[in-house]
Amino acid sequence: MASAGALHPVNAHLMVGPGCSLPPGRYAYDPLEHRARLRGPAPADAPPGLAVVLTVTVQRTASHYGHRAWPLLLLDTGHAAAALAMAAVAHGYRARVTLNADAAELAAAAGLPAPGRWHATWAGTTPEQPLAAVHITLHADASGRFDRRPLTTWAAEPFAAPPVAGPASGLAPGPAGRRAGAVLAALARSADSAVWWPAGSPPMCEGPSLARAIARRRSAPPPLNGQPDDAALATVLTSAGESSPCGPAWCAAVGTPPGLVVADPAEPRVLRLVAKGEARPTLAVWAARQGWLAEAGAVLIGEGVPDGASAEQVRVAHLAAGYAVACAELTATALGLRTRPIGSWQAADLGAALGGRAGRRWILHGLALAAPLPVSLPSRSERR
Repeated sequence: MASAGALHPVNAHLMVGPGCSLPPGRYAYDPLEHRARLRGPAPADAPPGLAVVLTVTVQRTASHYGHRAWPLLLLDTGHAAAALAMAAVAHGYRARVTLNADAAELAAAAGLPAPGRWHATWAGTTPEQPLAAVHITLHADASGRFDRRPLTTWAAEPFAAPPVAGPASGLAPGPAGRRAGAVLAALARSADSAVWWPAGSPPMCEGPSLARAIARRRSAPPPLNGQPDDAALATVLTSAGESSPCGPAWCAAVGTPPGLVVADPAEPRVLRLVAKGEARPTLAVWAARQGWLAEAGAVLIGEGVPDGASAEQVRVAHLAAGYAVACAELTATALGLRTRPIGSWQAADLGAALGGRAGRRWILHGLALAAPLPVSLPSRSERR
């Protein structure tokens, strides 16, 4: 799974019901030992399947990115939600995702302290901020529908034990971490009911090809030269755009001919030019001055969240952008393209740059794409 700075701040809390390979109960996933650690029992009427609450350890990212941490934490969580949902789909399970559930409901379901009460409840441990959830089942219920509220039964249970000590246990947030945590806490409050939507396979990743793409996906090192062909680029754009019902709009900056392109809604494998001119050098400046982007084969960009957007819109758009890029990466991998997510964007007002109103079309996330490396003949020594 891609993560800004390879810091991997996302944690997974598992609520295991009947019908799973683990006994029912609350668990915390330990990535260092690749095992689920039991934290508490399951309610007697626990719903079937597996619910996973995704939280973030803010200080891991804030220690490196400072004031830029909070959007990266949301993007990383979106990537993690997609990784989990796509792994479930690849193994024949059904997965649903929610990006707007209230943080208090997520925390209660996972057996964690309410937002703002972590230190008072578990002094000396590292706080986690809940942001999203995934629900995985083998089948729908007898009526052909999923349990509409898979977190409710779990949320009525008492606290579980604190998560087992890990590499960040007891890590006290610094000033940047406290600010980022406060921003996320404000963004994760919601008065609306959680909206769940079904996860589907990205284009070109149906059946066994999805599992192969998951196993092969890696972030390629720069430079990423070589523009993908039109059909491949349009398919990746379609993958990003169709990944969820709540994602941002997607376009791509290319150099031949220079401009911004989108996938044609009437013909998803065809590109349509929406703006002329070379945009990649400007994108390189906006993306924390990553100069190599100026010559990347293509740069996929997701934009939205106008000034004045609600806290929930900001949170959901960033989570959905991370989810979309993760799905687009799988499609690109299946097509043999090289990829690298781009999460750091500063003053990236795409709408104003195109002559529109300022503050209406901010870039949230990006994905650099490049054509496959040419297959070279083996050297004479290798042929012997």
